[in-house]
Amino acid sequence: MKINRTSKKPETRLKSSKEKAWKAFRVYAAAVITVALTAVCGITAFATDDPITVVDNLSDFIFTFIRAIGIIIAGFGFVELGLSLKSHDPSQRANGFLSVGAGVIIMFAKEILDLITGA
Repeated sequence: MKINRTSKKPETRLKSSKEKAWKAFRVYAAAVITVALTAVCGITAFATDDPITVVDNLSDFIFTFIRAIGIIIAGFGFVELGLSLKSHDPSQRANGFLSVGAGVIIMFAKEILDLITGA
């Protein structure tokens, strides 16, 4: 059995003016859409007179985010504690208590820092 391999060169043809026009239209449309989205999606930032207010707002946002992480960790600790009580696993029970404790500490991180700094 003989395999006949013939190499065919790809045909090169000149692009018609219609194909060139469509390509130019696509480039133009992409440019127009990009400029329009850039103009529409611009966000104006209004500054306040007091920069301390901005820092306080950012601090409140960050501590709210940290509190949410603490709640998630404490919830995971409660789940782990419940599973350890079901399976009678003391090492998992210890990890559950540690997770609950860490979650509670993280939840009240802002209050703990306020007590330390006296603010």
